[in-house]
Amino acid sequence: MSKEADFLTIKENGQHELVIKKSRFIATLARVQDEEEARDFIAATSKKYHDATHNTYAYTLGINDDRVKSSDNGEPAGTAGVPELKTLQLMGLKNVAVVVTRYFGGIKLEAGGLIRAYSSSVSEAAEAIGIVRLVKQQELIFTIPYNRYDKVDHFLKEKEVFVAGTEYGVNITISIYLDLDQIDPFISDLIELLNGEPNLIKGDQRYNEIPVKSGEKRF
Repeated sequence: MSKEADFLTIKENGQHELVIKKSRFIATLARVQDEEEARDFIAATSKKYHDATHNTYAYTLGINDDRVKSSDNGEPAGTAGVPELKTLQLMGLKNVAVVVTRYFGGIKLEAGGLIRAYSSSVSEAAEAIGIVRLVKQQELIFTIPYNRYDKVDHFLKEKEVFVAGTEYGVNITISIYLDLDQIDPFISDLIELLNGEPNLIKGDQRYNEIPVKSGEKRF
């Protein structure tokens, strides 16, 4: 990824189904923030499909895959949970848990077939649900006099800066959000525009979600 603070995840919780040699593979994915959330999701999904042959799972937490776990849930060792986890990692997805539910269709799959089936279940589900890039942004709040507003408004639109709010009092207070690497250049440009430094403070940080198109370079 282009910036250390950025990461990829799924757009929303969702599900996708594959049928391979008469077996149904239902991949259910969820965004999770910690291990408790991941465990609760896995338990709830496994309970929903309690009659399935297998409810295998994997999850990865943290920008650097700080906490990971996987389970084959009765499938041959290394043919389900680990491939699911590796698929999440190869796709660069963070803070995601997946349960792949299998209803056996009567035709056995060899180890290689199982690995491909569980890997494909995860990758196709993630692509079908949608992938987003979370970009860390900083709120900047600055105050300008009314006679500078038109110039600043034009400047913000030209820079395609997201304006979170505008308050009109004795002066005009504008709140914007910028990617972390945009802050210093923006402040320099604003100082130049106003012929002096505005009354500026830093507010909260947040993650802005940007959809990633299919086939788009992700790293």
